[in-house]
Amino acid sequence: MAKDLHEHVCQESVFASLYQKHAKNIHDFLYYKFGEVLQPEDKMQEAFVKLWQNCKKVPPSKAKSFLFTVANNLMLNEVKHQKVVLKYEKKKTKHQDHQDPQYLLEEKEYLEKYQKALATLTEAQRVAFLLNRTEGKKHREIAEILDISQKAVEKRIYGALKKIRKEIKGI
Repeated sequence: MAKDLHEHVCQESVFASLYQKHAKNIHDFLYYKFGEVLQPEDKMQEAFVKLWQNCKKVPPSKAKSFLFTVANNLMLNEVKHQKVVLKYEKKKTKHQDHQDPQYLLEEKEYLEKYQKALATLTEAQRVAFLLNRTEGKKHREIAEILDISQKAVEKRIYGALKKIRKEIKGI
């Protein structure tokens, strides 16, 4: 604790080390929780800007918690904003592909089933599952990111797999 008295987040070296240590984990957390549409990279950057603006108030030992909380709140605000936007606007993207139409149809159906299966998961299961399966993080790493026990991570991932297998036959 005596170390905190002499180090401040306002010091560029401390801030840089916090960025190096936590930026990727915050981005991945936001991406898996909210998806790519809401620009998790931008929200992660905004969280670090807010940390810099409040650097004298936040000790280095509390910086990780501050960053994850701020980033999560920024995404929640963006979700609220997108709900308002979607009331007034519908987006339709055109995508041309020269693959076999049957393959494209099956791929689309599979993706829809997978998305529906992910939607049936609880938020806790979805985040743990995607951190593990998509990012390749170990249970121990996920436990540190989510601030839960390793057993809880295992239970969430197992429950997610069970639900997904039930929703999509053949995985």
